[in-house]
This record gives sequence, structure tokens and C-alpha cells, in this order.
Amino acid sequence: MKLLKTCGVTLALLGFTLGSVYANGNADKGAAGTSSSGKTKVTVWTLWTDTTQDVNSIAFHKALESAVKDLPDIQIEHDATENEAYKTKIKTAMAAGDAPDVFYAWGAGFVKPFVDAGKVVPLDDYIKDGTAAKLKGGANTNFTFNGKTYGLTFTQWVAGLYCDKALFDKYNVKLPNTYEDLLAAVKAFKAAGVIPITVGEKDRWPGMFWQNSFAIRTAGADTCNAALAGKASFNTPEFIRSAQLLADLVSAGAFVDGALGLTSDEAQALFLQRKAAMYYMGSWFAGNIAASDNGIVNDVVVQKFPTISNQKGDATQFLGGAIDGLCVSQNAKDKTAAARVTKYLMEQTARNLAKTGDGLPTWNTDDVVAAKTNPVADQFAQMVKGSTGYVLAWDTFLSGADADDHKNYVAAIFGQTMTPKDFAASMQAINDKNK
Repeated sequence: MKLLKTCGVTLALLGFTLGSVYANGNADKGAAGTSSSGKTKVTVWTLWTDTTQDVNSIAFHKALESAVKDLPDIQIEHDATENEAYKTKIKTAMAAGDAPDVFYAWGAGFVKPFVDAGKVVPLDDYIKDGTAAKLKGGANTNFTFNGKTYGLTFTQWVAGLYCDKALFDKYNVKLPNTYEDLLAAVKAFKAAGVIPITVGEKDRWPGMFWQNSFAIRTAGADTCNAALAGKASFNTPEFIRSAQLLADLVSAGAFVDGALGLTSDEAQALFLQRKAAMYYMGSWFAGNIAASDNGIVNDVVVQKFPTISNQKGDATQFLGGAIDGLCVSQNAKDKTAAARVTKYLMEQTARNLAKTGDGLPTWNTDDVVAAKTNPVADQFAQMVKGSTGYVLAWDTFLSGADADDHKNYVAAIFGQTMTPKDFAASMQAINDKNK
């Protein structure tokens, strides 16, 4: 999953790599660790290849540009690779001991193996300079292991049900607050010949959001987090119910035909083109909506994930969290310089997002005046007020093959080849083998 999308959004340019050198425009010709002008060279790898639509990527690239002036003694060499290819690239580099000085990572289960292998620098000593005070509470929770901080985030994400209010009004359909409302909306839109819900399950993670969120409603956030940590069982009625609710939606024809063959980009295009009434996706998608020129930004209403009656979770618990960040590699030739770059880029990226009214920055940006407002992003900010719990997308909490297995199990629910009981038992088998 890309968290975001970023956390997190899969880009269409598979295998595309974008390299940049930020040092007054001069390409590096110096020895390792220094540039030809005597500046300290810091290599940075990310997945931010898109400089036109992805709001996180745009904000990051603006931070790279301002770093030329604000960090005059450092030359940043940035290399970007799209989401899925990046995962392979960074894992391969880590295994070979060939990691860059600074690298993008998802927190929790993705970065933990690198931390456990001693390949990531703890940043606690580097953020005692006042940096820690600039961060909002819980900003680095998913990069904290054994009391030490191994990465800095810049934004958090939360999933929301994007609804095209114009379509709801046109066909006199009620916005869904409950699961029963959702089923009624699905039935009404199908009768009208409108795609009820679009999802790109070819990429696996978009459909996973649905089961993960049903589990938050049926089991509650605390139980979900406990099960993901191996401290509670997945093989319970609550988790079986989460898969059953998804299976029932599939059976009702809620999702776009051929969902298993659509990428996330193709699926989101159906919503942006106003061919689908609903799309469940991370808050980063608000930027894509604002960038559209068809007026959809004025018609989108963001709903909380539907509530489920007589279950343990409630509407104040969300799928999401702060999961995207930068880490410093133990390979870094100058760890102090690498830490300076990490702190600068994450804070400035957060501030750039605040300036454009996008995202949910994890840094204190109250002093930033937004140049414009994004009404969809504003809805997310209001939606999470009073939140009582978050659960990361399960594929970022789980590690490696376990994450892949989970996504494949959810895909099997979409494909109607796995029963809800088998889903829960298979998830618990993951925990059992890891004991």
C-alpha cells in the first residue's frame, strides 16, 4: 500500500526513477560524502516521483528546492522511484548494505525489520534541539521501537468515504451513516445504472481498506491493534464478522465490475470522472479532487466509515495514522548532516502542505496561513476531531510476506474464493507461526 499513499497512492509510472541534485543546480562530481564545491553530500531516496498531482510529492519537492538556500553547506542528491518498485529497491539495498544516507519508509511493520537489523539510526539525540517540541503528540509513534525514535513523519492520513453529493441528490439517495444506509445506497445506484463504489483491487491494498475498517467497527481499534501485534486472536466472531460484511457487499454488487482487474489509478479515475458515487480512500486523495477541473471538489462530501449496530467499535475510531517518514541509515557517512536533512525536509514538507491547505501535518503549523483552502481536506480535519483510536492499514503494521498474505486473503473475499471463517483462521495462522 502506498500511504499514503502517498502511506500511501500507487503511481502509474511503473519502474520510473527520478534523480535530482539540489546544490545550486550543480551536479556532483566530488568524492563520496562531499561535492565538488566542498559541500557535504547527503543522498536521499523516496517514492515521490509525481510533481504535478500528488500533494505530498509536490510539498516534498518544494522542500528540496528551499533546502538549497536554507542548508547552504549541504548538497542533497535525491533519487525517487515509484511505490511498488521502491519497496523492492530499498529492501534490496538494505540487505546488501548499500542504503542511501536518508531514506523514505513506512513505519510499523515495514521499517521494523531494518530497525531490528541495526540498519537505522536512532534520532532521539538529534531532535533534542527543539525539534521534538515542534511535533504533534504521537507523530512518530509508528517509528518508535523500544523507546527510541527511528524516523520522522510529516503528515498523517485517515480513510474516509468520498461521496459525490451531486449523484446522491440526483437519484435521491441518502448519504450512508450506517451499514444499512450503505446497502440501500448500493441498491439505489445499481438500479440507476451508476457504479455504487469504485475500488482498484488489482493493487490489493485499496480493497484491504474495506475489511480493515469493518474490523475497526466490529472489534474496535484496541482489539485490532492487539491482534496485529500478536497479543489477541484474529479467529473470533468479531473478525469473522468484518470479513462477512465485506463479502455481503461483494454479493450485493456494491463494487465496480472487474474490481480485481483495476489499478488504484483506474478506480479513482472513475470517481473523478463522476461515474462512481463512492470511493473509500485515504485523505491524500483530497488533493486529487482539488486538482480536478470538473467542479467535483464542490460536490464531494466525506463520510466516516459506516457504523455497525451492536458491535464494539464506533464512529470515533479510524483507519489511518502517521506512517510516512524519513529515516537515517547507519550507512550515512555524516549522520549529523543526514539528521539535519531529515529534520528539515520533514518539517518543511509539513509546512508546505499547510500552506496549500492539504493533508494533516504532524508538525505544529498554526503559524502558517494557507494560500488556499481545500474544502475536502477541511472535512477530514473536522472529521477526526474527538477521535478515540487509530489503526494502521494492516499491510503496514504487518511485515513482509505476512502483509502480502493478508492482502491476498482480502482479495479472495472480493473474488468470493475464501469464506469469512477461513479468512479469520488464516489471519490467526499468521500470528501462530510468529510466536
